[in-house]
Amino acid sequence: MGAIDDTPGDTEFEFDRDVVIVGGGPAGCSAGVFCARDGLETLIYDRGRSSIRRCAYLENYLGFPAGIDVETLYELYHDHAETAGCEIRADLVESVERRDGEGFRLTPQEGDPVTARRVIAATRYDGEYLRGLDDAMFETHVYDGEERERFDREYPDRDGSTPIEGLYVASPSAEADMQAIAAAGRGARVARRAIADARIDEGWWEAVAAGVDWVRRDAERDGEWTDRDRWVEHFDEHYGADAPVDPASDRYRRVREASIDESLASYISPAEIETRTATGHERLASHLDPERVVAALPTDALLESVPDEDLLAAAAAIESGGSDATSETDGSAGAVESTGPAEEVD
Repeated sequence: MGAIDDTPGDTEFEFDRDVVIVGGGPAGCSAGVFCARDGLETLIYDRGRSSIRRCAYLENYLGFPAGIDVETLYELYHDHAETAGCEIRADLVESVERRDGEGFRLTPQEGDPVTARRVIAATRYDGEYLRGLDDAMFETHVYDGEERERFDREYPDRDGSTPIEGLYVASPSAEADMQAIAAAGRGARVARRAIADARIDEGWWEAVAAGVDWVRRDAERDGEWTDRDRWVEHFDEHYGADAPVDPASDRYRRVREASIDESLASYISPAEIETRTATGHERLASHLDPERVVAALPTDALLESVPDEDLLAAAAAIESGGSDATSETDGSAGAVESTGPAEEVD
C-alpha cells in the first residue's frame, strides 16, 4: 500500500497491529489474505472452533471437483494467510475494548493483550467478545420459551463497516452465509472496506482508495502504456476533476504516484508467471497425501517427471537393500537357497 506522509489521519497513537481478525475460518483467513497483501500488519486469532469444522466433507467449494476434506482445506486457509504475511495465534479473544481516542485493545484468554487500529470480527456463532462496545449490536429473541440475547446480524452494513469506527464484521452478519465459499467471499469484501479506510487515513480519497488486488501479464502493458506519463494522464482524466484536493497539491501528487506505482507493480513477466505457477503447484501438492497423488497420475507421467539421476539412485538403493536382505538370510541358521521366485513361508 502506498504510504502518504502528510495525511489528515496521523495520530500520536501506536498500535501492535494494523488489523486484528478474530476467527481463522474461511471469512477470517480470506480477510487476512487481502489485508496482509495490501501491506497491513495483520494478526488472526483462531482457537480452531470455526463452524466449517462441523462439516464432514465439502463438495461445493469451487476448484475441487471431487470435493475436499475439511482438515486439508483448513490447512490451506492458514498456509495461504501466513504466506500472505499474516500471523496466526491459537488463542481465544475474550474481549475487545475501545481505546481512548482511537483503536482497540483485545484481550485473549492466554496471551498478552494486543492493540489494533482496526478489528474484523469473523466468528459465525459468537459475538459475545464484542459486548461492551455498543449495546445496540445485541438483540433479544425468544428461544425455546426463554428470552436470550444474540448479536444483531443487521448491525454491520453490507460492506462490513459498523457505527464504531475501525470495527468491521464479516460474521456474524446478515450478509454472511452458511456456505464456506460464500463466507470466504464475505471476508474478502469486508477486508476491501478496511483496506480502503486505511488508505483514506493515509491521504487517499474514496474514489481511488478501493484498489484491486490482481496480477496482470506484462505483455498487456504495451504501446503508450509503457510510458509513465500516460499513466499520469489516465489518473488525472479519471480522478482529477472530482478529487477532494487540489490537483496541484502535494497530497494529490503523492496519491497519484502511489496509485501508479501500485498499478505498474501488478504486471509480471512470462518467466515470473512460470515461477509462480511452479511454486503454487508445489505448495498445493505439499498438503496432499502422496499416495493419493501417485494413485491419481499415470505411471508414465510419474516416471517422466522424476529426473533420471533420482530414478537411478532409487534403483541403486533398492538393489542395495535387496542384497543386504539376502546376506542376512544366507547367514542365518537353516537358510534356504532359491533360484526361483520367493515363496511365502508360514
